[in-house]
Amino acid sequence: MTPTDSDRARQESPVAPRRHDRYEVWAPSASRVQIRIDGAEHEMQAQTDGWHRLPEVPARPGARYAFRLDGDGPWAPDPRSLSQPDGVHADSEVIDPAALPRQGAWSGRSLRGAVLYEMHVGTFTPGPDGTGGTFDSAIERLDELVDLGVDAVELMPIAAFPGDRGWGYDGVGLYAAHAAYGGPEALARFVDAAHTRGLAVVLDVVHNHLGPAGNYLGMFGPYFTDHYETPWGSAVNLDQPGSGEVRDFLLGSVRHWLVDMGLDGLRLDAVHELRDSSEHHFLAELADAVTAWEAQTGRELTLIAESDRNQPATVTPTAAGGLGMDMQWADDVHHGVHAWITGEQRGYYADFGSSEVLTRVLTGMFRHTGTWSTFRDREWGAPVDPASPHYDAHSFVTFVQDHDQVGNRARGDRIHHGLDPALHAAAAALVLLGPGTPMLFQGEEWAASTPFAYFTDHDDELGPLVSAGRAEEFAAMGWADQVFDPQDRESFTRSMLRWEERTEDGHAQMLDWYRTLIALRREHAELRDPDLRTVEAQVLSPDAVLLRRGSIEVLAHRGDGGLETGSAPREVLAAFGQVAVDETAGLHLDGPGVVVTRS
Repeated sequence: MTPTDSDRARQESPVAPRRHDRYEVWAPSASRVQIRIDGAEHEMQAQTDGWHRLPEVPARPGARYAFRLDGDGPWAPDPRSLSQPDGVHADSEVIDPAALPRQGAWSGRSLRGAVLYEMHVGTFTPGPDGTGGTFDSAIERLDELVDLGVDAVELMPIAAFPGDRGWGYDGVGLYAAHAAYGGPEALARFVDAAHTRGLAVVLDVVHNHLGPAGNYLGMFGPYFTDHYETPWGSAVNLDQPGSGEVRDFLLGSVRHWLVDMGLDGLRLDAVHELRDSSEHHFLAELADAVTAWEAQTGRELTLIAESDRNQPATVTPTAAGGLGMDMQWADDVHHGVHAWITGEQRGYYADFGSSEVLTRVLTGMFRHTGTWSTFRDREWGAPVDPASPHYDAHSFVTFVQDHDQVGNRARGDRIHHGLDPALHAAAAALVLLGPGTPMLFQGEEWAASTPFAYFTDHDDELGPLVSAGRAEEFAAMGWADQVFDPQDRESFTRSMLRWEERTEDGHAQMLDWYRTLIALRREHAELRDPDLRTVEAQVLSPDAVLLRRGSIEVLAHRGDGGLETGSAPREVLAAFGQVAVDETAGLHLDGPGVVVTRS
């Protein structure tokens, strides 16, 4: 069967649920596969489709098992393992998802226009004895997110990865919840606790590559191809011989998280690196499969793409020729707000920073719309159509900070570190009261003093290479003396949030501001209107912009001098900074700040 034929067949029949009561593995190149179950070795039966099965021994929860191919090489974990309690190099554990703890019913919720909250389980809370957060320790802080007004939490990757600490983007067990966070049982408790509080749960997944340590997939079959080159090496095989089973492997992972584990959505990492020239692109196939699983579960399920292509086709339905994603991250909105507020214009901020560009991204989501990108040295992107029937403003996730934009700085410094609080407040208002689907990054709501550094826990061979590579990368940007060593455990521990500081001066004021903005968004329908045709933004000066959402206006000022509007609004809904209202002079801002008014 050719890849095209395989794709066409699966359009009508999404990947079937996995049997958890039997042992099986896809290893088409192996003539012989052995399985070791709790120390006892067995010969598996080879099938004509490349699968090997052991029908005479049932898979019982708690059993440990591993595979060896052709009687040689290491015992390797199951590529579809649901649990790796002793790490990514050790035996897999049999898990029955249906037996995991669940309490109440959850009917799901729409994430369009919702307030998302990105979090990293290991640093969201200090965890037991300060050694690192877990799903269970994270549950203890969910009520604070509800009080803030958050609608959904977005977990950074939790698929099993090497060591105990890391961001998770070097995961190798795409079905298994990371053991240091508590494994699948603790994840089930977290999801249930979130749902009980009315919070949806989104998971960040990485399908475009696997980490180098603990990646045994290549032993089992053609999971990768040299036909394409990615920043991480060979591409995941989506359109070459054997790709049908590889695509089903990824689809099965998605089904596991959304259907078996009950999550509400996935954020798909760097989808532009999913190299696929087949007739039915993998993302479109995934979107169609998720639609079928929505009907099966009776819950709304959401796919959010990270893509730097600036292509509206990403969020165009498959029936209209698009890739079918429900949302995509709008990095250009981040770049526009960040560069305007901070004045940074190095690297990919080169084409951002002016008031004109800021108003463009606030109303149109993309800065590059088939225009020249200085950073890429080429024309880039395509325009967003405000009148499109296929997508709207809520199809774009917007943010002031995220894990990349903080953690990929040399010292993991957040936008508010060293910034006037009034500027931080203005940036938050432009995003939270803007037209997109807003997302916060953990701790930004109280201007957390802690950084979010890049950290890893690799072995003695890989670890020094990662540290050296990180230093070399930032030396090119003039930050060589500032780089945290990712292998140093302190890079991890210094990144843990300090929840106790939320009540301290400055932090408490910012937290109250975020609560106010989210409450305004909930209270006023104009601020939740996804129609881009109703969004207006005006340049008042190089240091001031006005965002208009119906009768509500957001005036943001970054300058040190004064700003007067000339007319007084009917009502001031919220303000941060040195703000005064005069019936004659109108609004007056003495220095940086932001005012939300209603005309």
